[in-house]
Order: sequence, then C-alpha cells, then structure tokens
Amino acid sequence: MLDGLEHSCGLIAVLGNPEAANLVYLGLYALQHRGQESCGIVSRADGRLRTAKGMGLVADVFDQAKIDKLIGDSALGHVRYSTTGSSRIENAQPILVDCAKGSIAVAHNGNLVNSLEIRSELEKQGSIFQTTSDSETIVHLIAKSQMPRIEDAIVEALSKLEGSYSLLIMTQDKLIAARDPRGFRPLVLGELGNSYVIASETCAFDLIGAKYLREIEAGEIVVIQGNNLESYFPFPRRRKARCIFELIYFARPDSLVFSQPAHTVRQGFGAVLARESGVRGDIVIPVPDSGICASIGFSKESGIFREKGFTRNHYVGRTFIEPKQSIRYFGVKLKLNPIRDVVRGKDVIVIDDSIVRGTTCRKIVDMLREAGARKIHYGVTSPPYRHPCMYGIDTPREEELVASSSSVEDVRRFIGADTLSYLSVKGMLSVLGEDGKGYCTACFSGNFPIAPRAPKTSQFDIFRYASITIR
Repeated sequence: MLDGLEHSCGLIAVLGNPEAANLVYLGLYALQHRGQESCGIVSRADGRLRTAKGMGLVADVFDQAKIDKLIGDSALGHVRYSTTGSSRIENAQPILVDCAKGSIAVAHNGNLVNSLEIRSELEKQGSIFQTTSDSETIVHLIAKSQMPRIEDAIVEALSKLEGSYSLLIMTQDKLIAARDPRGFRPLVLGELGNSYVIASETCAFDLIGAKYLREIEAGEIVVIQGNNLESYFPFPRRRKARCIFELIYFARPDSLVFSQPAHTVRQGFGAVLARESGVRGDIVIPVPDSGICASIGFSKESGIFREKGFTRNHYVGRTFIEPKQSIRYFGVKLKLNPIRDVVRGKDVIVIDDSIVRGTTCRKIVDMLREAGARKIHYGVTSPPYRHPCMYGIDTPREEELVASSSSVEDVRRFIGADTLSYLSVKGMLSVLGEDGKGYCTACFSGNFPIAPRAPKTSQFDIFRYASITIR
C-alpha cells in the first residue's frame, strides 16, 4: 500500500534500566512505521519526569544531546500519526502534566469514539484543554478522579471511554499499561535482563535485545513498580475485536501481532488468494513493500515464479520539488518504477494488500502496460475496503473509497487491470485459526463492534457515522 491508510501510533516503555532513554529511542526507530508525524520520550529519575518531543521522524527530532538530558532508569516513548487531532507540536505525545496526583505522562494508541462528548462535559466543569487530541481526555479524567490510588483513578477514567486504546501511563513511581476490553490495538510485554519492556510490536524488542514474554490481554491493566508486576482485569468482558489490518498491512512483517507472526499470516493470505482466484500468469510480482510476504504465499501455492517487478526508492522524503513540466504519474514514479525486462511481454500477477481509493493501483497498472506487460491480473490480499475506520486508522471519506459503492467489476475497470481478485472475508479469517474469531472486520463488512457516536460539532465528518450496523 503506497497511499490511502495511515496508522495512529507506536508505544514503547523501558523500566529499571540505566540506558532507558537510549533503548526507548532505538525502540521508536523500530516502530517508526506506525507514525511519522511526531515523536516524544519521557524519562523518570528520582520521581521527576522529563520530556523531549518534536515534529518529524525519530532521527530528526532526537540527537545525543537531547537523549543525554533524559536521565533515569525508566522511559516512555511514542510515535504519532494523527487520527483525532491536527498535526501540530501540542498534539505530540507522551502528554506530560502535573496535577494533584503528581506528574503523569500518557501515551495512547487508538481512537476514542466518545471523546467529544466527554470533552464537552469536562469543559463545562472547568477543564482547560491544551491539545485537540482525544488522548488528552484520558489525562483529564485521571486527574479529576477522586480515587486515592492512581491505578483506581485510571480504571475509573477508562470505564468512561468507548473506542480503542492501548495505553502506557508513567507516574513518579509506577508504569501502568492498559488495553481496551476488545483489544483493538496490540501491546506486548517483554524483558531485558532485569528490566521490563512494553511495546506496540515485538520488532522493537528485537532491536534492543529484549525477550518477548506475552501479549498484554484485552481488558488487562498491568502495574509495574520497581521489580514488581501486578495484573488486573477490572472491566466487563467483551467480544474481542482485534484490528485485522494490523496483520494485513500495519505491523512490520517481523513482528508478532496478537500472538500471530505477521509474515506467516500474510503468506497465508497470499496462498488462500491463489486458491480462491485460480488466476494464472507468467510471473507473480508484489507491490513493495507491503505485498512481498503475500506474494511469496501466492507463488508457493500457485507454482508461478515470483519476480521483483518493481524497484522502490526508499529515500523519498515527505516533501519534494515537483517539476515545472508535467511528468506522468510523478508521485507514484517517485516511489516505484517497473523493471521493464522482467514484465515485458508477460502475463503479470500483481499482489497488493488492499485497494483504498484505487488511484495508485490505476497508475501502477498503467505503468506496467507502458513497460510492456501483456496482461495484468491484480490480486488483493484483503476483501473490498468499503467503510471508514473509527478505531485508530486514518481513512478517507466513505465516498472516496472506491469499493464503497462499486462492484468488483467496476473497480477492475477503474484501475484498468485485465482481472481483479479480492481475498474473501471467509478466506482471510481461515488463515487466523479458531475460525478467525475475535477480529474486527468492520472496514469490510460495516459491522462495527462499538456503537458510533454522531458528534455534535462540524469539525468531524458525519460520513463516519452513516450506514453502519452495530454488532
């Protein structure tokens, strides 16, 4: 996937290690794919919390001088892509505040569907918000709680929230990790020597040499103080609704996500697509990088040789100088270019993870034809993407989703491929075991696990709340 969907955030915390800030910095590097808009680190030493954050990539925001100032044996880090709240430094996380309960730092991955309602009530009660992020709502609820223990204040605050959250909360002497009762977003627990590590994905553990222990469960709250770890399940049990797109696209292929190896799952998606589609061709080529794993599975299952059909430019920044003279498909060509000798005169099977707006797929098909491909079969290792997400993925308006009001044949004609094959929902879930129970597939089916709230403000688009089914 080269455009269309963006994730919200990545989290990591290291506790009880003299190199905590350095390790968190490295962990954020490994989680950079989860957010490229802003990043931040909070460290703790002698009960005092210190922070450094900024707009941009981890390598651009932090240098050694900044890291050296983040002293202490515990640190918490965050990379962000905004889904609720605009792109500005005030919304960068972790959010660090001082209140009657002491200093508190909060890092959030997810999206709260009732944050506007709660925010409105808090403002009527005198709360003053510094950001437009829904994550600040959590901070205010914790600060206003009358519960004496911070753990109880957090439970009280989270019991008022609806939506998705994986949270890391650092206080002056504790680290609290929490995951919503449906488990939309991933969170994992590990250890590094005598240190605990918590992160969004296990790829962060691999980089810093930490050992994976287990997934933090849906609805679980973990409290770490010193070397002591306690676990609670304070919320009513809910049907799990883990985001299927973590496994289709968002997570790094070298990560365990929801206790599943992402690379293996994606190979399985490709293999099932090969069986379901029955498409034949001369070569299989992935759309890099997200189609690579699935193309391996497709190739193995079909017996059709897999080739590298595109070269990807990995050095494209977020801004560039456009040529004055028009270059056809400039934006896509900046990232991808077909290898002519590979595709010329061939029936090509292209493997992609999803189609969102369809405009990039259309340009890819056109470029392959210009490069001499004889036929182009487009294979997608997910079902048609029809509904915007409310749980932490930044999706276009429903009317901008090419499959929302179009048949598969209509989409095929739009992108210009000779054939178009989607993976079925049944086939997708069959790869995950246990009949694929416990995954959110609302973006395909429209069956949303949590009732959407129609916001009472024009800054949100009502399209997100229309034409959906509540499960």
